[in-house]
Amino acid sequence: MTRNRKWLALGLTTALVGGLLAGCGDKDAGTTPGSTADGGDKKTVKLKMFQFKVEIAEALTKLIAEYEKETGVKIEVQTVGGGADYGAALKAKFNSDDKPDIFNNGGNADMEVWQEHLEDLSDQPWVKDLAQGAGDPMTKDGKIYGMPIGLEGYGYIYNKDLFQQAGITELPKTITQLEEAAQKLQAKNITPFVNGYGEWWVLGNHFVNVPFANQADPDKFIKDLNAGTAKIPGNAAFDNWVKLFDLTLKYGNKNPLQTDYNTQVTEFATGKAAMTQQGNWTQVQISKTNPNINIGFLPMPISDDAAASDKLLVGVPNNWVVNKNSANKEEAKKFLNWLVTSDMGKKYITNEFKFIPAVKTIPVDEKVVGPLAADIMKYVKEDKILSWNWFKFPSGEATSKKFGDVMQGYVGKQINKDQMLTEFQKTWDSLKK
Repeated sequence: MTRNRKWLALGLTTALVGGLLAGCGDKDAGTTPGSTADGGDKKTVKLKMFQFKVEIAEALTKLIAEYEKETGVKIEVQTVGGGADYGAALKAKFNSDDKPDIFNNGGNADMEVWQEHLEDLSDQPWVKDLAQGAGDPMTKDGKIYGMPIGLEGYGYIYNKDLFQQAGITELPKTITQLEEAAQKLQAKNITPFVNGYGEWWVLGNHFVNVPFANQADPDKFIKDLNAGTAKIPGNAAFDNWVKLFDLTLKYGNKNPLQTDYNTQVTEFATGKAAMTQQGNWTQVQISKTNPNINIGFLPMPISDDAAASDKLLVGVPNNWVVNKNSANKEEAKKFLNWLVTSDMGKKYITNEFKFIPAVKTIPVDEKVVGPLAADIMKYVKEDKILSWNWFKFPSGEATSKKFGDVMQGYVGKQINKDQMLTEFQKTWDSLKK
């Protein structure tokens, strides 16, 4: 079992068991947010939050209203994501007089970029309760600089009813089986895939991560790429992955480069396609669009080795961090602690955000978080997972965006397979340190 798989399996199992035993929220998690230590009057504080997760924006606003009622602390939240350039927008915030007190950071290379602005959170109460390894992307020199927002996974979300209509009785676990399923769907005039390839991150983060995750040792492969001892062109996992890429295009929607995130998720939710590449973060939007849809996860196979292919890609999607130079950083830390220790915060994380908690003391009800999260938890417990690696790319998001551009060129038939993989290598070599 690799280190990445081990911490997820152990962490989630502990979260499920320990969370159910935890019951009610921590009533004595320290000084009440927004109050003085000696129980004096509530402070008049206004925090600024700049966050990435568009799918929780509405629920987060409601949670913040509850926090204000309880503490008197006001939080102004701004959401930029879902295809918008969060990184560029965050840099613009820090280049102005509108610096946020709380924001998001992806960890690894992204943490290095923002290190000078990150508050050390090692002494916070929730740190001891993190699922094993969940804090690794935000840990440096033994200190932790971010709170993981949860665990997420992705693969191909599929419509169980459309699969049944097409007579698919065995779920595909290999690339050959996936194509056979696509052919059966097409024979029933059902579009197999809706591809949101108009979004750079669908391609340059999630999809290109598949061949990285399928390396024998992803971290070593990345290290070797940086050292110049490994190459992307000619790599077996990348060669096989292009076959999956071609399959989605052959059996996909007609205009994938004009299909953005919202269109992709809406078309899938309304039954216009049987499969789509996304993660459990879409559960809220899918359920809101079609409350009765019957869905689950399929792997993203690049070979006919069922044991190697029957896996989902699972990791920590992002982290809450505190601006170390904020005058209100202590209040910001109190909010984050309240988020994962109060009954209200715990309820929102699972019931409203539909997150798989990264904190072991938050109870998890699979019926509440939804079928997508339930499938991910099942794969984790069975140790059938692959890693997330795009936060480890040189220059982080800059590499992913360039990868996405190159892949869009491939979708548009402006370049061929060999040119795409060569451009990947050129991008990596130009951005590595």
